[in-house]
Amino acid sequence: MAVLAESGSNPDVDLLYDINGLAKSAPNWFDRVMEFVGEYGLLLATVLLVVWCWWSVRRRAGSADEAASSVAALVWAPLAAAIAVLVNVPIRGFVERPRPFRDHQGLAVLVSGKTDYSFVSDHATITMALGVGLFVANRRFGIAGIGLALFEGFCRVYMGVHYPTDVVGGFALGTAVVLLLSPPAMALLTPVTKAVARSPRAGLLIRRRSPSGGTGEPLVPGARTQAASEERDLAA
Repeated sequence: MAVLAESGSNPDVDLLYDINGLAKSAPNWFDRVMEFVGEYGLLLATVLLVVWCWWSVRRRAGSADEAASSVAALVWAPLAAAIAVLVNVPIRGFVERPRPFRDHQGLAVLVSGKTDYSFVSDHATITMALGVGLFVANRRFGIAGIGLALFEGFCRVYMGVHYPTDVVGGFALGTAVVLLLSPPAMALLTPVTKAVARSPRAGLLIRRRSPSGGTGEPLVPGARTQAASEERDLAA
């Protein structure tokens, strides 16, 4: 990886200058906006998208098992992002790739104080893990999340703090952790969310109550709904 940072004719470096060059010709206010969006804004937007997806799932889910499975997938998304960041710690220490502005002159660096290594990008890793995790739970929200992750990757190069391959590596790491660990994670999380769904109060985190005050169909197999009980009493 060190060779990539030394060669000015390398496509990775050329693309870095092409994208970061946009920051030089952009107005100062626009660079400040991109700095906030790339450093904080897109991470916050992706987290809010996960919350929005959870709210939508708990309101629209049909059966209790369906709701529990969907919420389990949503819980896995941030957990996978955290695991991916932890996996990135030894990767960064092994590769030891300096930030691009340390090896290349003339870059417009929008965020100062970056002293850690460059490969792979934590921001790209987190946003892509959240996006792919969302896609596992809900395709519509997942596509939006992956779109935010791609824009995050562009912003990191635009800001001059990462090479394009740092971003691609982050995308690959986040995606791999989500998909490869998803089967065992879902096997562990789904029983937990199903157990929570059976709780009268905590179950509201999994599935909203129906307007009549219940949760639609019974959460426990074989249990009678309130309406069924009333009909039997009237018949008697």
